Amino acid sequence: MASMRDIKRRKGSIQSTQQITKAMKLVSTVKLQRAKQRAEQSKTYFDCMYETVNSILKKTSGMQHRYLQPGASEKKAVIVITSNRGLAGGYNSNIVKLITRGELKREELEIYSIGKKGKDSLSRYGYHIAWDGSDIIEEPAYADAMQLSTKLLEEFAAGNIGEIYLAYTYFKNTVVHVPKLIKLLPVEAGMEKAEMDAEKPAQDEEKKLSIPMNFEPNDEEALDLLIPKYITSLIYGALVEAVASENGARMQAMDSATSNAEEMISNLTLQYNRARQGSITQELTEIIAGAEAIS
Repeated sequence: MASMRDIKRRKGSIQSTQQITKAMKLVSTVKLQRAKQRAEQSKTYFDCMYETVNSILKKTSGMQHRYLQPGASEKKAVIVITSNRGLAGGYNSNIVKLITRGELKREELEIYSIGKKGKDSLSRYGYHIAWDGSDIIEEPAYADAMQLSTKLLEEFAAGNIGEIYLAYTYFKNTVVHVPKLIKLLPVEAGMEKAEMDAEKPAQDEEKKLSIPMNFEPNDEEALDLLIPKYITSLIYGALVEAVASENGARMQAMDSATSNAEEMISNLTLQYNRARQGSITQELTEIIAGAEAIS
């Protein structure tokens, strides 16, 4: 059985750790509220952009455009969004598993990393880090997403990469964060909103698709303007949601750590009291035995 000194030392150490986890939980809670508000404010724009491009592609089946066709290269660029700091539960590891345990082959991937944790983990697994923008995740801006989008589109146009993917954590609510891997290029009519669309009558959907789509001056120039904005919007939206998910995951992790520390402190307090009671009992026994020996 551990001595009272060891128990007291361990209890003090856990109490110090608990104070840190409490502080980190409070900080994450404040950051989460700000990030959540930012994500909710921008969500309408990104949903509208997604639905617009999706609607265009559905109404113009068979259109030939370089952004709608796979590139010549077999290389695939993957934007991996994680955090620069740990202590966020499974937030970072879920994204890494999405890449390492997915269907994409390691030798074909070019990793465009945003976040040190994802970069370090994927480097250990042998993935090639083509670009590192870890500073972006600290304070994501639309200009950062535009810069990355421009770089990727140039690589796609040059034939250095054939497909572009985005791996991030979707912020559903404060406690639910879903890791996602979506294809950005070549652009396809996605099915991510299938559940929402299923609630609409089929006749209304068919009626919408029957409306003719006209382009001014032509379809190629229209897509040349629209697709880059679409890609940039998805990247920025993923950055905003990833920040909210990170702080939500860290808040949950620190809350669990604080609760576990409280339970450990309670158990150690009980052990300390038992050890103290045993020590007092032993001392009394020795005093009584000594008194009897003298008498």
